[in-house]
Amino acid sequence: MNMKRNQYCDGIRRRDFMRVGGVAVGGLSGCGFSLASYLQLAAAGQVQDGYATSGIFIDLSGGPSHLDTFDPKPDAPDGIRGDFKTIETCVPGVRVSEHLPKLASHFDKYAIVRGVSHTLAAHRLGSEYINTGSRPLASLEYPGYGAVVCKERPVANDIPPFVAIPNGGQRAGFLGIQYAPMNTSDTPKQGKPFNVRGISLGTGITVEQLDRRQNLLRDLDTTFSSLEGRDQLLTGLDKFGDKAFSMLTSERARIAFDISKESPTFAAQFGPDPFEQSCLLAVRLIESGVRFVSLSLGGWDNHTDIFNALSKKLLPKLDGGLSSLFVGLQQKGLLSSTAIMVSGEFGRTPKINTRAALGGRDHYPRCMFMLMAGGRVQGGQVIGASDETASGPANDSISPDDVAASFYHNLGIDHKQEFHTETGRPITLVRDGDVVNQLFS
Repeated sequence: MNMKRNQYCDGIRRRDFMRVGGVAVGGLSGCGFSLASYLQLAAAGQVQDGYATSGIFIDLSGGPSHLDTFDPKPDAPDGIRGDFKTIETCVPGVRVSEHLPKLASHFDKYAIVRGVSHTLAAHRLGSEYINTGSRPLASLEYPGYGAVVCKERPVANDIPPFVAIPNGGQRAGFLGIQYAPMNTSDTPKQGKPFNVRGISLGTGITVEQLDRRQNLLRDLDTTFSSLEGRDQLLTGLDKFGDKAFSMLTSERARIAFDISKESPTFAAQFGPDPFEQSCLLAVRLIESGVRFVSLSLGGWDNHTDIFNALSKKLLPKLDGGLSSLFVGLQQKGLLSSTAIMVSGEFGRTPKINTRAALGGRDHYPRCMFMLMAGGRVQGGQVIGASDETASGPANDSISPDDVAASFYHNLGIDHKQEFHTETGRPITLVRDGDVVNQLFS
């Protein structure tokens, strides 16, 4: 398919899509009010004993093929089963793609959810659904997982509560801009300090300059506060000053982003690929007290040349990064306190299309996979199943809502609780869906 770089098949540019997912970094370095997106912390209850206290969401944007990754069908007919062989995982009887050898050897650390099904085949709508756990509505924007976790689980003032590396589809929704992620807008490089705009002071930016800009923002906030009917954006800015300045000048925050300070032995587990280095940064941020991290690995919209794209690029990246993330969290004693969810917006068609010389698979929300790990999730198991050709669930389907409810449950958050919009409208966190109890047993 002839498609511009960094553009989905339905014409949405990925850069434009990611802009709406979070507010960019750099408010005190000349880029507006963006740091307010994550500096206002909510008063909330204590974490329930035994539940995960932090979360990581990994967005496989574009829609990965379930048949060529975690739900292979080696006995399916030609034109469906694909080009790849399968390999045994460390759990007898469970097989995955031959291009996921590291994840196969660490299957004891995560669970595969197969036969997840929904009906939204467009990238934007599917991504909104998967990133929130509630089917999109035209009249309401639901908050992503990171925003909810940050509202329910505040952190110290000198550390960002929610970081997206480098950006992602998580939005603050009706909770307000104060719960949006801090986008790093870049990925770290192996062995080098990672400076994030607004965290690292950088050449020529002094504390005195930051202080002057902080005072300016206070003046602006005072001016805006006199306007009748302040909107949600201005509400999100009301505590910008002290918390922004505290975090921007915080040694703790700057050190948290500096992957070069990791021990060489630990860092060596993560390869030089940007996604693997992002996984290393995610481990470091969680260890430093960041409440939620989202990661993005795009490129899965493989309508053509799917088997080359998967075997030579995407699957090695995913295999190396995700397996190192699981192992690294475990080594630091953080896997049991970090809930992890991995998903694209949908799966791909079982039938390989023949529109081009090099075949591909098209959008297919009726059947897909998700991965869950950390916290109370029992690794080494497969939840749900697809039929013989991975065309749909074999038995009862699992919805994205069910997985979302389970993700929140793993974090000790009631998915049926009500939040309120700016106008006071009560909204259930996950409208439909039930906890998949098998994940935790």
